Amino acid sequence: MTAQAQSKDPAAFQTQVWAASCMACHGPDGRAEGTGLAIGGRPAKDLLGKLLGYKSGQLKGTIMHQHAKGYSDEELSRIADHFSALK
Repeated sequence: MTAQAQSKDPAAFQTQVWAASCMACHGPDGRAEGTGLAIGGRPAKDLLGKLLGYKSGQLKGTIMHQHAKGYSDEELSRIADHFSALK
C-alpha cells in the first residue's frame, strides 16, 4: 500500500496491519495451504463469531485464543470484515 493510500484511509491501513499477523497461519489473503484454515472470502459473521468464541474461551485452540484476546470486539469485527472481503 502506498503512503498516499495510507493517508486517505488510515483505519483501513490499520486493519491490514492487524490482518498481516494472521497470514503466518492462514496464508496470503487468507488462503491457507497445508495445515492452516482458509479464511479468505468466508462470511464476516462466521469469522467474527469464531474470533469472539476464541476471545471468550468458549472455543479452544492452540493459539487463536491468545491472538483474539489481544483485540477489542470492534477490532475483531474489522479483521473479520477484511478477510470476508477477500475473494
